[in-house]
Amino acid sequence: MKEGPDTEVELRARALRLLARREHSRRELARKLSPRAESPDALNGLLDSLESKKQLSDERFAAERARVLSRKFGAARIRQDLKSKGVDGGFVERVSAQGELERARTILERKYREPALTREERAKRMRFLQSRGFSSEIIFSLLSARGAG
Repeated sequence: MKEGPDTEVELRARALRLLARREHSRRELARKLSPRAESPDALNGLLDSLESKKQLSDERFAAERARVLSRKFGAARIRQDLKSKGVDGGFVERVSAQGELERARTILERKYREPALTREERAKRMRFLQSRGFSSEIIFSLLSARGAG
């Protein structure tokens, strides 16, 4: 195995292999490539080049990540995840709460087949949805609409 930093061509090939597997944010890709880069300037130059050729896009990463996470989580949890991945605040705020009530309903129905009959069961479902990143308004409207849910 080779010792030392990758050449520019090797670093570009490594970056493209990572991007072929899945979308990455700029910060995430920089973190993965930095141990192999000759210098921070070389790494930034490569990342700038990938962005200019539309091979690396924080916006595309944010959209795809939000789509994947929306099966299980609410908007607050998705925004927190995107921020932790280094996505710019402008993209994070575009994560829409549109359809959040329907997503919460689907997730709740998948987890609990029967309606909540007791106050304790209802509280348990509220905590479940809250842990998934759904807002209080969504939780209350869903559980009250389902007849204690």
